[in-house]
Amino acid sequence: MPGEMPVGACSCGAVYACDETGHNLGSAMIEALMFGCDLDPDLAWGLLPEEDYRDEIVEHYDYVNHLIVPGGALESRRISGALFFIKLHEDVLEVTAEGVKQRLEKADHVSPKPQVKPNREKPLTKKEVELLVREFRFDQIVSVAGGDKRLISKLQRLLYSGDDLFRKRAAETLGRVSAVISESDPGAISKLLQRLFTAIQDTAAFTWGAFEAIGEIIRFRPDLFAGYIPQLYNYLSDGTLRAQVVEVIGRIARSRPDLFRKSTFHFIPFLSDPDPLVRGYTAWVLGNIGAYEWKEDLERLVEDSHEMNIYENGMLEEKTVGQLASEAIEKINELK
Repeated sequence: MPGEMPVGACSCGAVYACDETGHNLGSAMIEALMFGCDLDPDLAWGLLPEEDYRDEIVEHYDYVNHLIVPGGALESRRISGALFFIKLHEDVLEVTAEGVKQRLEKADHVSPKPQVKPNREKPLTKKEVELLVREFRFDQIVSVAGGDKRLISKLQRLLYSGDDLFRKRAAETLGRVSAVISESDPGAISKLLQRLFTAIQDTAAFTWGAFEAIGEIIRFRPDLFAGYIPQLYNYLSDGTLRAQVVEVIGRIARSRPDLFRKSTFHFIPFLSDPDPLVRGYTAWVLGNIGAYEWKEDLERLVEDSHEMNIYENGMLEEKTVGQLASEAIEKINELK
C-alpha cells in the first residue's frame, strides 16, 4: 500500500504493517487489515476479529536494522517500533491472496519516483500563505510545495479559523499541497492524516478544519489515501459530528463516486435527520454518487426549505435542502 505505513506479507499468508514509532497501533491495524483485504474497505470493515482473522503485535522492532530487540534499546537508541500482523482465515484469503500478491510484485518492480528538486526561491512566510489563501490564489502556494514541506504547518494553523470560507479555502489548499508533497514523500502526508484524526479524537480540539483537511487530502490523492475513508464512517454515529463527516464525504465523492457506490446504506437514514445540514449534505452525497435506487427518498426532500451553504470552486453558495435534493435527482437522471 504505497504512501502509508510500510506493509508486507509472510509466506504463511499473514500480512503486516510497520509502526515505526509504536504509538500508532490503531492506524497500523487499519493499514494491515486494508492491505490484507486488497484495499477493499467494504470487505475489511465487514470482518470480525477471531471469527474472520487473528492479530498479533510484535514490539521492539528496529526498522533501521530489521531486528527484534527484546530489551527495547540498541546502541543507545530506544527501539519502540512495532509490527502489527493480521492473519485472515482461509475463506477470506481465497478472495484476497492473489490481489495482495500482485500488489507486492508490482511494488518490487516499480522504479523509485524521482525526488522533487528543492525550490531555490525564498520560502513563503506565514503572512504570505495566509494572504494567498484568503484570496484563493492556491496556485502560487502549490507551485513551491515540492521544495517546502513547512507549508503543511503554515496551512494547518489556518484550519482553526472561525471564518467558514477562509477555513475551507485553507483546507482545499492543504489538500492540493499534500498531493504535490506525496509524490516524493507520501509517508509525511500519511502522518499528517494521522495527526488530524488524533485532533478529532481530542474533544477539546476544534474539529471542523480537521475533517475538511482530511477530506481534501483524500480527494486529491485517493489512489494513496482512500484507505482512510472507513475511519470517517466511524464518526457518522455521532450526531454532533455527522454534518461535518457527510460534507467531506460529499467532496471526495465528487471526484471518486466509485469509492462510495457500495456504501450508500450508510447515508439513507440521514435523509430524515433532524439536522437540516445533515439532510442537505446527504442529498448532495447521494447525487454525487449517483445513487439511483434512492431517488424516491430524495424526492421527499424537494420541498425542504431549510437553507445551508455548499462550498464549490473557492466560494460558498447558499442553497436549500430541497434544491440540493432536486439537483441530486437531476444528476441521477443524467446517469440513466
